[in-house]
Amino acid sequence: MFLKAKVVRKSGKPHTYWQLVKSVPTANGPRHRVVGYLGELHPSEKSGWVRLMGRTQPVQEPAFPLWDSDVTVDPVPETVEVQVRGVSVERSREFGDVYLGLALWKMLGLDDLLARLLPRQREDVPWSIVATILALSRFCNPSSELHIADTWYRATALDELLGVPIEAVGKDRLYCAHDHVLPLKEDIEKHLKQRYTTLFNAQYDLLLYDVTSTYFEGLAEANEQAQRGHSRDHRRDCKQVCIGLVVTRDGLPVAYEVFDGNRNDVTTVQEIVEAMEARHGKVNRIWVLDRGMVNPENLKYISDRNGWYIVGTPRSMLKDYESALLEEADWTQVQPGLEVKVCPGPTGEETFILCRSEARRAKEQAMHARFEKRIEEGLSKLVNRLGKANKEPDRTQVERQIGRLLGKNSRAAGLFDIRVDAIERDGRPGLQVTWTKKEQWRQWAVLSEGCYLLRTNLRDRSAQDLWQTYIQLTQAESAFCTHKSELGLRPIWHQTRDRVQAHILFSFLAYAMCKTLEEWMARSRLGHGVRTVIEEIARIKLSDVVLPTTTGRRIRLRCVTDADEPQRVLLSRLGLKLPARLGEPQWLREANVVPN
Repeated sequence: MFLKAKVVRKSGKPHTYWQLVKSVPTANGPRHRVVGYLGELHPSEKSGWVRLMGRTQPVQEPAFPLWDSDVTVDPVPETVEVQVRGVSVERSREFGDVYLGLALWKMLGLDDLLARLLPRQREDVPWSIVATILALSRFCNPSSELHIADTWYRATALDELLGVPIEAVGKDRLYCAHDHVLPLKEDIEKHLKQRYTTLFNAQYDLLLYDVTSTYFEGLAEANEQAQRGHSRDHRRDCKQVCIGLVVTRDGLPVAYEVFDGNRNDVTTVQEIVEAMEARHGKVNRIWVLDRGMVNPENLKYISDRNGWYIVGTPRSMLKDYESALLEEADWTQVQPGLEVKVCPGPTGEETFILCRSEARRAKEQAMHARFEKRIEEGLSKLVNRLGKANKEPDRTQVERQIGRLLGKNSRAAGLFDIRVDAIERDGRPGLQVTWTKKEQWRQWAVLSEGCYLLRTNLRDRSAQDLWQTYIQLTQAESAFCTHKSELGLRPIWHQTRDRVQAHILFSFLAYAMCKTLEEWMARSRLGHGVRTVIEEIARIKLSDVVLPTTTGRRIRLRCVTDADEPQRVLLSRLGLKLPARLGEPQWLREANVVPN
């Protein structure tokens, strides 16, 4: 056995880490097998190891020196005097948020999963660890691979927590990790489903499905999925891809699929249902879908597979239940300001649920009033321009202007009956724009404001139960919308299909970590402010405290800052303990064979 040194530069300063190794024969020739990791050693510790080596192996000249030539084996006093005035703090770096992220990563068992699926070969750092860095970055501070390598990683304590030197984290290595992890997508989804069951007793008898989109910066010419379509990000100028996300009733992400950017939501339902049945079994599952995914073919497809559904409906279907809206009987209050009413479907195979929300009514009333005012103001400006025109106006152009005005304010467009007539003004041909308001439209608007309609093939369920089940979709949509911005899902800077797919996979993993934290918090009675908790714990730092001694020696201590009272409450509720000291990462302890 002998001692092997590895010099790592941190913040421009060299640090020497020692390993106790022995030479072992392998099929590829002699290799060094690590017996133990010693870390940074002081001279007194080094002298002790020298004496120990002399007692545990025959006295012989090693192939290379055990220590640097300038290291003395003279004992160093166990107590020293510190020059207090010279004490300094160096390299304060992020600790709390990455430590929390690692705890969630381990809680979900993703460290063991990737270590098993991505066995280490001859690379210096396992791909499973590089993948961990990418997921933690998306959870803590979403950014590009270049920013992770150049800025973020070196500003955190991950080099100590993971045992990966700063110089080993480059953008090329991060990009390559995408390629290694992407083929494991289905394995990861199956694993997460099992972990949710173990951790939270998650149920999969009901699944919520929603579609979102994310846009590209750049042309994305190398990705055939990048297409222009309905942009939920209001970036119609950019290409995009669509993402179909499946979550549990608690919002835990189960699976996702990436679709072409011009794919219509309604065309994705059957594909998702089939994929879920292939992966998780064909059972009598309830699907909760938004109204944008509803058509007769999809509902029949689910029913024919012995499935159930609770779905929203197009607003136009409310008109079929006008009499039920007018009738004040049989309404049930499910919560303050919200009432529901059960209505039988025309065929008897479905049940429709009328919902009436006071908060939604106030919102729609304000919206209608705002759009009505905008249309009137726009028409008045058009009339003024026509009155001042010095030449004959183009009728087609005027009608297009009116069309654009109504399109921008579509929720009140039906109120207006607009006429464009040819007139003669001052002996010259001109146009006159006039309008009236349809009282029948206004009466229906007042009646239907705040109302919406659900439909289901479930039987023997109360209106309250059906509404509460459906409203979970709205909550999941809201949560995903929030996290989509926080996790850096948009915009996408990658250009190739596989890299885009991998980017979305890591965003999915970060979302799983966020939702796991949310469940963890809920069980700890901490509410649902996930981002607030992350930001609060992120204030905990790791710093190097440098103690100069009277002998000229400098002692460097790595210290985690003490948690203040709010942080202590959070850590206590979560059952998360800060480490007294940072030990050797597990993957380093287990990686006992290193190249010569």
